[in-house]
Amino acid sequence: EIEFQRNQERYEFLHWGQQAFDNFRVVPPNVGIVHQVNLEYLAGCVFLRAAARGPVAVPDTLVGTDSHTPMIHGLGVVGWGVGGIEAEAVMLGQPFYMLTPEVIGMELTGELAPGATATDMVLTITELLRHEGVVGKFVEFFGDGVVGMKLADRATIANMSPEYGATMGFFPIDDQTLDYLRRTGRSRQQVELVERYTKEQGLFRNPGDAPPCFTKVLSLDLATIEPCLAGPKRPQDRVALSAMQSSFQEVLTAPISERGFALSEDVLDQQSTVDENGASYQIGHGAVVIAAITSCTNTSNPSVMVAAGLLARNAVERGLQVAPHVKTSLAPGSRVVTDYLDRAGLTKSLKQLGFHVVGYGCTSCIGNSGPIPPPVAEAVTSADLVASAVISGNRNFEGRVNALVKANYLASPPLVVAYALAGTVDLDLTSEPLGLDPEGNPVMLSELWPSGEEIDQIVESSMSAEMFVNQ
Repeated sequence: EIEFQRNQERYEFLHWGQQAFDNFRVVPPNVGIVHQVNLEYLAGCVFLRAAARGPVAVPDTLVGTDSHTPMIHGLGVVGWGVGGIEAEAVMLGQPFYMLTPEVIGMELTGELAPGATATDMVLTITELLRHEGVVGKFVEFFGDGVVGMKLADRATIANMSPEYGATMGFFPIDDQTLDYLRRTGRSRQQVELVERYTKEQGLFRNPGDAPPCFTKVLSLDLATIEPCLAGPKRPQDRVALSAMQSSFQEVLTAPISERGFALSEDVLDQQSTVDENGASYQIGHGAVVIAAITSCTNTSNPSVMVAAGLLARNAVERGLQVAPHVKTSLAPGSRVVTDYLDRAGLTKSLKQLGFHVVGYGCTSCIGNSGPIPPPVAEAVTSADLVASAVISGNRNFEGRVNALVKANYLASPPLVVAYALAGTVDLDLTSEPLGLDPEGNPVMLSELWPSGEEIDQIVESSMSAEMFVNQ
């Protein structure tokens, strides 16, 4: 009788889960980047499939034809990027074969210090894991720093698996996963299915659980992470914000073999005149000609997107404007981003600084920033300037963002806004003003940077599950 009752409960539970997945979810064009839409809308963590004896629950897995498919590891789903032929074979029911890889454990402890963002965290992790050498390996994150980490931050770390070289950057399913599923509008039945299945199968991570047995364990104290960028040519070349100016000046003369630009001393102060709409001004090496809030790595993370909006609001209130030679853009990873920025009242400020929504999808990371305005392009080419781009992306190889832009830096969305205001990477934003207000008073980045408490409050008040369901 007890066994019959358990089977009956199990059947009813699976039936509830089946109702959640009876229909395919159709995603129309121009909704967003597939990785972000998958995270926010498509992925289920656990699915049901028909079998001779009834529905069977199985872990959600996927293969995708894009290298940033691993973003879904933040949700505890196993998946990675493959070639088109392999993906088509899987769609036709064929298995995907691979050798069992080494699994590196990455222990995260502590928590981020005030002012540090999820972008700073992932750039630091990328530097560390590239140095370790994790190509072709799985990386699984654990430790007390993971327990309270928001799922959006986990997705940011998982997304950059290709940049640190791993096949996977995995976070197991836990209470944060269940909370995210609820917040993004997944049904009660689906969340219950995920919780019960993963707990019964030993796939659920509880605080205090002993870590699995890894090939090797690395550690990082999140409290040591500081604001940073990465560049000018590779995503693993992290540069502390405080060292940005000196680092840029060093790479100007560094040999090409050392990822520099090999300029001679006599052209370091080279200037070029931009003549545009009857006005003339000069730019030099380091001039930011593209500032783009872009890519699935960061636009999937409400905290850094709201931080960018708040910094823009604060800059507008101080009367600052973006430097005239900077081409700005905002490419959200899904329509949910514009929904919560609108609700938070931050869209207007972003637009006032030129960060208009240009579309929902991959842009600057794959060279889709569009052409640089001709007067600026002419100034760059005539003096052979080392122009710069600051983007919240994941790829910054020379020539990838734009053929005329040699120095490309990855940064958090709020730092993208900051460098658009400053107009150059050849300055120290920790000690020099990024601009002057209408009265001529210097404005420091620290004066505009929003507090963590304000960011969290805005995120909490401006988002709802309905946004994700109706996107």
